[in-house]
Amino acid sequence: MFGIVMAMRDTDVEIRGSSLAGLRIVLGISGGIAAVDTVRLARELRRHGAELTVIMTPSAQKIITPLAVRWASQCEVITDWDGDLSALDEVDGILVAPATRNLMASFVHGLNNGPLLMALSAARGRGTATMFVPSMHSDLAGDPITDDIVLDVRKYGADVLWGEEVEGKRKTPPHDEIVAKFAHFINRIKPKRKSIVVTLGATRSAIDDVRFVQNTSTGATGLAIADHFYRLGHDVTCVAGVVSCQIPSWLPLIISTPNADDMLAELKAIAKDNIDAWIHCAAVLDYLVANPAQGKVASQQGTLQVELIEGAKHIHLLKDLCSESVRIGFKLESGIKQNDLIYRAVAQIEKSGMTAVIANRLEDLGNPDKPRGYLVDSHGAHFILEDENKMCDAIQTFVERGN
Repeated sequence: MFGIVMAMRDTDVEIRGSSLAGLRIVLGISGGIAAVDTVRLARELRRHGAELTVIMTPSAQKIITPLAVRWASQCEVITDWDGDLSALDEVDGILVAPATRNLMASFVHGLNNGPLLMALSAARGRGTATMFVPSMHSDLAGDPITDDIVLDVRKYGADVLWGEEVEGKRKTPPHDEIVAKFAHFINRIKPKRKSIVVTLGATRSAIDDVRFVQNTSTGATGLAIADHFYRLGHDVTCVAGVVSCQIPSWLPLIISTPNADDMLAELKAIAKDNIDAWIHCAAVLDYLVANPAQGKVASQQGTLQVELIEGAKHIHLLKDLCSESVRIGFKLESGIKQNDLIYRAVAQIEKSGMTAVIANRLEDLGNPDKPRGYLVDSHGAHFILEDENKMCDAIQTFVERGN
């Protein structure tokens, strides 16, 4: 039931999140060479739910055609004053990428020699979230006048997102980073924004200086949840064990704690900051090496005896420190029936003071015909989570509702 895939047209996009869902976004394109990446950027905005209107300056049209942009955005592309400007009456945010220095300077000085600058001036007057993504040569970016322009842009409440310097140019960041940071910027002022800690990844315990015992978690689930809440404008801190998947470059704060005891100490310290919500995704070792050897144990010496002792149960020990917070736990089991899985999830909620638990069976993970997991609440009610997006949405409901 979960493995059905509908045929997609070449103009369609796969929905990957809801951070821009229902928001009317103007995508402004000026004449930097980075305009060639507009197709990717427009489609990425749509993947996260944005309802687009595109405005291209005359110089942008010399780099990429309105036809290509219309295909990517599936919306009205305004190229001159004779376009349908009614779409600009009510806008939730404006993203200008690429943004030339000339365009930013014109914005600062209130010039209106084109539909894009008119839209930007109106946005400034209404307090609409606006982000510029510059693209220019490094010597131009390093000009003190450019610094002054950027300061003035920010003085008016807009944001300026710089990319790295590559080949003597300040290029725009990757399109997925732009959209993630733009979503965070536009959503951060909404009500019910929370401080959230996400634990993720595996922990390890040393056998000697080069060998260790470790869980198999990649950290992917925790990173997906952290990314979801970051895009929604929340204040997200990741406390990460060993992560073997790609970490999004836009996540603002990742504290590395591969050792289980170090992770617990970090969490106890953070708990003093009155965190609103905790998402406990980390695969914390239940058993640790009792006496790690100094140096490296020589190989080819026969059987190696390693004594394991029970490790600290983080979610239990944090119960009192986090009693006023929303807490979502994860429960992974194997070789049991669904009813038993739900029963064990409820037991974890009661013992550790959880708000809810996402319960999974190892044999179901990665199977398109099986749900991503089950959301279990403190009353024992459980709900099927078909995929990762549904899982994130369910957790979001608990977090934004509060304890």
